[in-house]
Amino acid sequence: MAATSELDRVSMLVLRYMRRPIFVLILVYAVGITGMALIPGKTADGNTEYMSLFHAFYFFTYTATTTGFGEIPSEFTDEQRLWAIFCLYMGVIAWLYAIGSIIGLIRNAHFVQALSEYRFSRIVKQISDPFFIICGFGDTGSLLARGLSDHHLIGVVIDRDPERIKALSLRDYNIKMPGLCGDSSAPKHLVDAGVKHPQCGAVIALTGDEEVNLKIAVMARFMNPDVHIICRSTSPKHEEHLSPLHNVTIINPFEIFAQLLSMAITAPKLHNLNSWLVRAKGVQLGQPLKAPSDNWILCGYGRMGKWLHQYMKLNDINPLIIDPNVDKASDDESFINGYADHGTLQRAGLANASGIVAGTDSDSDNLNILMSAQVVNPTVFTIVRQNYHENQLAFDAAHADLILQSSLTTARRILKYLISPHIQQLIEYLYEQGEHLTGEISEKLTTIIGNRKPHLWCITLDEAHALAMVDFSEQGQKIFLSNLLHHPSDRNEILTCMPLMIFRDGQSGMLPSLDESVYLGDRILFCGTEQSERLLRSTLNNSYALHYLVTGEEQARGYFFRWLEGLQEDRHNRTT
Repeated sequence: MAATSELDRVSMLVLRYMRRPIFVLILVYAVGITGMALIPGKTADGNTEYMSLFHAFYFFTYTATTTGFGEIPSEFTDEQRLWAIFCLYMGVIAWLYAIGSIIGLIRNAHFVQALSEYRFSRIVKQISDPFFIICGFGDTGSLLARGLSDHHLIGVVIDRDPERIKALSLRDYNIKMPGLCGDSSAPKHLVDAGVKHPQCGAVIALTGDEEVNLKIAVMARFMNPDVHIICRSTSPKHEEHLSPLHNVTIINPFEIFAQLLSMAITAPKLHNLNSWLVRAKGVQLGQPLKAPSDNWILCGYGRMGKWLHQYMKLNDINPLIIDPNVDKASDDESFINGYADHGTLQRAGLANASGIVAGTDSDSDNLNILMSAQVVNPTVFTIVRQNYHENQLAFDAAHADLILQSSLTTARRILKYLISPHIQQLIEYLYEQGEHLTGEISEKLTTIIGNRKPHLWCITLDEAHALAMVDFSEQGQKIFLSNLLHHPSDRNEILTCMPLMIFRDGQSGMLPSLDESVYLGDRILFCGTEQSERLLRSTLNNSYALHYLVTGEEQARGYFFRWLEGLQEDRHNRTT
C-alpha cells in the first residue's frame, strides 16, 4: 500500500467534510437555474421570452447570496418572482449549510493536525542550512533552543504538548524554529522533522520519558544510519541499549553534576574555565570556586546522590549521607536514616562541616536545607540541586556557591557538543596537564577577550568555507595560523580570538602555536567574540584580504587598476 502524504490527508479531509455541502450547492444551483430558464417571461412589448442559461446563472448567483441587483434582462412575471423567492431561500439555506461545514472543518482537530503537519514538513524541506531536531520542548529543550538561536543555528522542535508548541511561536529567537505538535517517537513525525534531510546535523531526544528517548534514538538510527543522535538518559539499562549504536552521545545530567563537583574540588581553575566557556551566569574567568576537599554532608541518596558519592570516593572524600531510605545505602558508609531537616543536620555536625550538598528531588526541600545550612554554618560551601527551571528566581536569591540544574546543565553540554564537538577533549587534556597550564590559558583569554562573553566556533578550511585558501594553495603559498588572526583591513590590528584546537588527518592538536602552518582540510576551533568570527570568515573568503595579511601588499582591484599595475610591471621588467 502506498504511503499517504500530508497533502493527501488534507485533501481527503476536505473532500470528506465538504462533499455533501458541495453536492447540495450544485443541486440547488442546477434546479434554480433550470427553473428560471424554463419559466416563460414577457418583454416590454408583451411578447413571451425565455431567459438564457447565462442570464439564469447570473441572476441565481447574486440572488443566492442575497445581493440583489434587480430583475434582468426584463421585468419578471409573477411566476418568475415566485420561483425567485424559492431560489432565494434555497440558496441561502444551502450556503449556510456549506459555510457551517467549512467552519466545522477548520475547527476539526484532525484537519488542523494534518494541515500543521503539511506546513511543518514543507518548511523543513525548504531549510538549506544545517539544523538539529529537538524532540521534547520542556525546560531542557527550551534552553537548548535559546542557545541554538544565540549561535544562529536552526532547531526543529517536536513536542506532544500543544501549549509548548504555541509558546515556541512566541519566543523572540534570532532564527525561526519550526515546531510540530505530535509524538516525537513516531517515525512519520521524525521524517517530517527532517531526519533524512541532508542538512540534519543531529537528533536530540529530550522528552521527560526515558523510554520514549530510547525509542527516538532507535527509530532515528534505522531511518538515518549516519545522523548523530544525542539522548538524555539516567538509566543504566537504557545506556546499555544505546551504547552499541553508532554515533550516539548519551547525556546523563547526574553524572555531569558529579564530574563538575569533582572538577571544582580537584581542578578549580579548570572548572572556572569550563563554566566560563559555556557562559554560566555570574562566572568571571580567573575567579575559580574554592570547594573544600573533606568533611562533606550529602543530603539525598537517589540517582544524583549516588553519582556524587562515587566521584567523591574517587577523590578520597567520604561524605556523611542523609536519606530517609536507608536500604539504598551501603552498610559500610556513614549514613543517617531520616529527612534532612534542621535537627537532623545539626546531629550530622553541620556546624563543623566544610561543604553540604542539597541533592533531593524536591526544590522546596533543597531550599530548606540550604536555609538551615546558612543559618547554622554561614561559611559552609553550599551546593544545591534545582529540579525545575521555573524556580530559578528563588534559587538565585538563595546565593548558593554552586547550583546544579538538570535542564540547564544538560542543555549546556549538548550545545557544547553541537557547536564544538571536540571541546571536551580540550577539557580532558587540560585536566591531565594540571592547573598551571589552565591558569596560563585563562590569563591569555582574559587578556584577549576581557569581560565580553566567550564565543566558540569551528572553521573548516575547504572550498565551501575558505575559498581564498584554495587559490593560495594552488599557487603553492604558505599560510601560518598567525596570518589569519589579524584584521583584514589593518594587519597591525589583532583579532580578539584564540585558537584552541586544530584537527588534521584525524589527529587533534591542542593549543596550536601561531607559527604553525595551516592547510586545506584543517578544522580549527577558536574562542573569541562574534565580531572576530565574522572578520575571520571574511578573510578566508576574500583573496585580496588574505593576500594582504600574508604578504603585507595590497593587490590592485578592478580591471583598470589591474591593467595599470600590469603596465608598471612591464615597464619595470624592460628597464631591468
